[in-house]
Amino acid sequence: MKTKTMKTQTTVVIETLPMVLKMQPNIIISDEQFFDFCQLNRNLRIERNQFGDLLIMSPTDSETGERNFNLIGELGVWTKQDGTGVGFGSSGGFTLPNGAVRSPDAAWIKRSKWEAIPAEQQNKFAPIAPDFVIELRSSSDNLNPLQEKMQEYIDNGVKLAWLIDRKQRKVFIYRPGQAVEELDNPQTLTGEDLLPGFILDLSQIW
Repeated sequence: MKTKTMKTQTTVVIETLPMVLKMQPNIIISDEQFFDFCQLNRNLRIERNQFGDLLIMSPTDSETGERNFNLIGELGVWTKQDGTGVGFGSSGGFTLPNGAVRSPDAAWIKRSKWEAIPAEQQNKFAPIAPDFVIELRSSSDNLNPLQEKMQEYIDNGVKLAWLIDRKQRKVFIYRPGQAVEELDNPQTLTGEDLLPGFILDLSQIW
């Protein structure tokens, strides 16, 4: 009897961290210069932390991009129907009170709050903390920096933040003044009192 040895392939996913370019104290880039730098490098995701360092991230993988599209689509439909706020995708940047510039995968801001920002500031990285943000972890994202970013959102005025971890099928929910809530493989998420009636179907995200 002959035996056949089957070779199986194992896909190894290596977690990555953003490339950090140290700037201060020797190099100080103004808000205007940072905005222009980002416009010149649209193929990259670029953020700036509260210390002025630049965080360079490559575009996400195609599968995560498709999941993020579904996520934004669901938020977009609710936002249009509700009418009380405005929604943003991952290309929208915001300057938080601590000076960091962040671009969440999805965000929502009350319309009255957004419209109080002058138009010239809306056309840059608006000096405002969204009311609601979502970050979607891809298979290569390191979890700790994402968790730190979520806490930063809350510390700077965000009222509700979801970190959706597709790798572990978990959701971490952040709220001001409360411990982080961890959900295992939930099928839906609700916008609570902040986004009444918004229900995110996670079957299209997992």
